Parts: sequence; C-alpha cells; structure tokens
Amino acid sequence: MWTEAPPGSRRARLRQRINWLSLHGVIRAATSVGLRHGELQARLLADPKVRENPVAFYDELRARGSMVRSRIGHIAVGYDAAYEVLRSDAFTTLPYGGRMPKPLRRLEESTRVARLHPLRPPSLLAVEPPDHTRYRKTVSAVFTRRAVTELEDSVKLTATGLLAGLDACARENPDSTIDLVHEYCSQLPVAIISEILGVAEADRSKVLVLGELAAPSLDIGLDWPTYLEVERGIADFNAWLQGHIQNLKRANGDDLLSRLIRTSQDGEYLTDLELEATAGLVLGAGFETTVNLLGNGIRLLLDNPDQLAKLQQRPELWPNAVEEILRFDSPIQLSARLAREDTEIEGVRVRKGQAVVAYLAAANRDPAVFTDPNSFDVERPNANKHLSFSGGRHFCLGAALARAEGEVGLRTLFDRYPSMGLAGPAERRPTRVLRGWTSLPVTLGQPVASTPAESA
Repeated sequence: MWTEAPPGSRRARLRQRINWLSLHGVIRAATSVGLRHGELQARLLADPKVRENPVAFYDELRARGSMVRSRIGHIAVGYDAAYEVLRSDAFTTLPYGGRMPKPLRRLEESTRVARLHPLRPPSLLAVEPPDHTRYRKTVSAVFTRRAVTELEDSVKLTATGLLAGLDACARENPDSTIDLVHEYCSQLPVAIISEILGVAEADRSKVLVLGELAAPSLDIGLDWPTYLEVERGIADFNAWLQGHIQNLKRANGDDLLSRLIRTSQDGEYLTDLELEATAGLVLGAGFETTVNLLGNGIRLLLDNPDQLAKLQQRPELWPNAVEEILRFDSPIQLSARLAREDTEIEGVRVRKGQAVVAYLAAANRDPAVFTDPNSFDVERPNANKHLSFSGGRHFCLGAALARAEGEVGLRTLFDRYPSMGLAGPAERRPTRVLRGWTSLPVTLGQPVASTPAESA
C-alpha cells in the first residue's frame, strides 16, 4: 500500500491513475462492452436509462425470475430472494472491488492509500461477526430509543427554524423559485448529524461539502474526474474526523459521539480507527440517505396531489407515508453480498465465491408482496415491509432516526407551504447505489403562520 505523496506531485498523480485504472477503469471498459451486448450487470452499473428510470428494468428482470443469473453473478430481484440473501449466514459482505480478478485486486491494493472507506473494514458495512457484533453492540448502547426520542425534538426545532428562514422570501414573492435540496433537504439532516457527532455550527458547512463529495464512493466504475473528487473528499474528511475525535476526547461532551467515545473506553471498546470508521459511516448514512428520502418524498407528493390531500386531511397517515416513500423510491437501491459456501436461493443454486446483488428497490416493487406495486399509496397497509434499510445483522442502526427526520421534515414543510408547487426541471443524482435529487426547484407559495407539526 502506498504512503501519501504531496498532492499534485508526479508520484501522487501516477498512484491515482494506476489505482483508478485497476479499480474503475477496467470495470468501465468491461461495462461498455457489456452494454453493447445487453449484459444485465453492465446495464445495472452503467446504462443511463436504468439510472434515470429503473422501474422498467425491475420488471424486465422480474420476468426472468426471482433470482436472475448474469455473467458475473446473480441479481436477487424478488422480495423473498433479496430478504433471504440479506439474512442468510451463507452470505457475507462483499468488499469494495472484491470481485475483481486477483492481479487487478493486488494492483489496486498496492496503489491504495490507507484511508477509511464505507465499504471497507473496519466499517460496519464491511465486517462480519465477531467484529461486527462488537461494533454494533457498542454503537447500539448510545443509539437507544431515549436518545432517538431526544433527537426527534431537535428535528422539529431544526425543521421549523429552516422554514422560518425561507418565510421572508416566500412572503415577498410567493412565486420565487427555491431549490429545496440545497435550502432544506440537505440542511436538516446535516444539522441533526452534526448534533450527533458534536460538530460545531461553524463546521457544518464543511461536513456538508465533504459528505457530498464522498457520496459516489459507494459506486464502482467511476469516471476519472469523479474518482478524483471522491479521493479528495474522503482524504479531507478523514483528516477532519481524526482531529474532531481528538477534540471530543478532550472536551468530554454529551453528544452521541462523545458518549460512544466514553463507552468504547469501558469494557468492550472500539479502537481509534474503528471509532473514526463508525463516525464516518454515521455521517454518510445519516446524511445522504435522509437527503434522498426528503427529496424523493417531496417530489412524490407534489407529483401525486391526491395522496398529499389525504395527508392534509388525515395527518395520522404521515408515518405510513414515509414508509411508502421508502418503498416506492428507495434512497438505497441495492446491496451486494458474497456466497461463503454453496447454497440455494429460491431454487437457484449459488456457488461459493459468487456475488449476489440484493436489488432492494426491485424487491420493494414485488407484486407478490405489494399489491399494485407501481402505485404510490400513503394508505398502503404493508408499506413498512420494504427492504430499504437492508435486513438481518446489517439492518440500518439509524432507521428510527431516518424515519423521524422523514416524517417531521416532510410534514413540517407541507404544513407550512400547502400551496407549494414544482418550478421547472429537477436533476437526479448521478449515483447508482444512492437514488435522490441534486436539485429540486419549487415555488413555495404563501406560508401558513403556524403548523400542527410545530405545536405537536
């Protein structure tokens, strides 16, 4: 593994170019060939039509069966197949780039700078028991129901404060255009995650920028400019996080990360590196997925005014509406696993060492589980059966908080601006694993003075 060289130096540029070629460049070339032949994995990774509107691809795959064989593995499309893959001990997490041929993998490893990555150990997403059990037990000790309840009050106050900041603009000109992703959807979760991580308000803009830069790090086959941005984002975030944890150790504060630091020093502990990986994952997962949940929810409700009308008439439906948003337009589209032994899923044999993509978003549209799955229905009785938070031992630790941010954030927004409307074309994120909006222009309309969500 390479050590750091001065940024911009010839050695650093050479290292980056070799690393990109071995990890992403070869995959981009292979998917380009695969696209010409209609190969399924290539389409999943690189077809712009699939990224823009994946629903037709879900249905196309499902027509081939619940477990679809591709040239490099399987895709679990059906709900039961994906559910079993996520929960079965026959599967383990798939390391980032772990399915590359050995020569390429060794070349990538030899040119990789030692940095934290959400899909590499010691991230919770990339480890298995016993380490995973230890990490999760330690983190669960501070993500208690009481802690999440306390954060729900912060979500309400933060959402109300953000919207109060937009009121002046809306009152002056109700038809003025606001990009809700930048002005609201990203600001709400970054404030809450900063509270969890003990980040001072002055540093929150930095966390926002670094989180956005690192978002494509979950994808494989990145182009060269995006790869460079991701490298810079992860490097800057690693450097900031190391200093931040040291500051929290000295300050002995009461935020959740400070509690995690103290918990990790008693009995079953986390090392500094494990703490950094856990904090980084909490920031990335808690920020990016919630931004997408809020943006997807706003767009769905504006596109389906009949469903929004139901929520305005029956606000008790908001929790279920969030579940339906998560099901219908999942912020996380897929998760990969590796078979650690020969096994069978839905009658399809999977050999040891084969990769399986659990296509969460497709499973969430399985007509065998969800009646009329391509209809958005805030009253859907089993909406909460979705797999958007994964499943099994890797079920999302922050699911309760994400649900609270989604419910409070959306309800507060639509209660304050009941006549809000779309204002021009929106822009989707270019990522494959994460699905959301990079811009969502709206006209707010006249704000309502007080809202049920604020007084609740």
